[in-house]
Amino acid sequence: MKLTVIHSAILLSLIPATATFAGGLDRSGQSISAFLQPGNYAEAGISVLDPTVKGSSTVPGLEGEKISDMAEDYYFPSAAIKVQATDKISLGLIYDQPFGANSQYASTAGSFGDGIKGTSVEVKTNNLTALIGYQPTENWNFYAGPVWQTVEADISLRGKAYSKDIATLSGYNIKVDQKDAYGWLAGFAYQIPEIALKAAVTYRSEIKHDAKSKETSNLYAPAGTLLPVTIDLRNINSDVEAITPQSVNIDLQSGITQNTLAFANLRWVHWDNFVVSPKLLSHPLINQNLIDYSDDQYSATVGLSHKFNSKWAGTAAVGYDSGAGNPVTTLGPTEGYWSVGLGGQYSPAEDYFIQAGVKYFWLGDATAQTGGKAKADFEDNHAIGYGMKIGYRF
Repeated sequence: MKLTVIHSAILLSLIPATATFAGGLDRSGQSISAFLQPGNYAEAGISVLDPTVKGSSTVPGLEGEKISDMAEDYYFPSAAIKVQATDKISLGLIYDQPFGANSQYASTAGSFGDGIKGTSVEVKTNNLTALIGYQPTENWNFYAGPVWQTVEADISLRGKAYSKDIATLSGYNIKVDQKDAYGWLAGFAYQIPEIALKAAVTYRSEIKHDAKSKETSNLYAPAGTLLPVTIDLRNINSDVEAITPQSVNIDLQSGITQNTLAFANLRWVHWDNFVVSPKLLSHPLINQNLIDYSDDQYSATVGLSHKFNSKWAGTAAVGYDSGAGNPVTTLGPTEGYWSVGLGGQYSPAEDYFIQAGVKYFWLGDATAQTGGKAKADFEDNHAIGYGMKIGYRF
């Protein structure tokens, strides 16, 4: 039941529409499947997600206020190259955008808008992973390498949801300049090519970022109005710490007939106790976090890939994501998802192919909070993901 080289590429990325609305800020899933392909290989792809996230306010005095779709569409590219330098040594380079967020609430005055601007968030990351693998036998592959990562963010809070005791965070802004930092990964894979069996376990370390930030707010009170001393939090330049989490990916596949593969991807991300707390928000008058998560994220995708003929193959999969705890931040108010996906692969020649796919997500209901108090409920939301990838063997 030995599979051809081009058939084994069916599982290159399961379904290429890998963009997700997953737990925490997780996006790409951080796959290294391209590095585990036989021979020399290169790929480039793009994924797009179109989410719809609506809810209703629970802010005192604004209960039941409808919150229109606040989730922005986004896309992210990916690319990889793998070179089999010798019979036992392989080298690889993988680019993706593993974490991010993109939301924009309506500007209408109310829970999340002030009549001029609505609460908004944009978080971007870039990830470049270098890999070296050692294959002592045909069956085993041990690999490791450094990871270079950048993070930047631009967040604005608006509306009555951000009132806190005698102060209000409506009007708060933070811009985090792009900053790079380094981590590492290590893992191993085992395969039996004759039956298309492959199993891989990959660990990625956490990466600590100490970035420059600029915070602005409307928080100013001269001595005697609120406290005996003057409080001036209108402009603060400082360092902000953020630690992107450690994770483990487990990838499994096996041939079940000559033309059909079964596969599974399992992922754990350590979001538990993840906190971003800039200096202004850490002030005793405010004392709250910008972003925090309470639970680890667990996700799984399982499915089948089938080869119809020498040029066409298809994939079907179902997925689950636990989210990273509930209540959630107002900057990404969903808790995990269930998904189904379909993908197709066209191989005009044995040395290259084109993949395309689509996924539908049922997003988990969630309660959004600020300052430890519930401010809105988000229910019955969904998303659609699309993806395309080109792979080439050389």
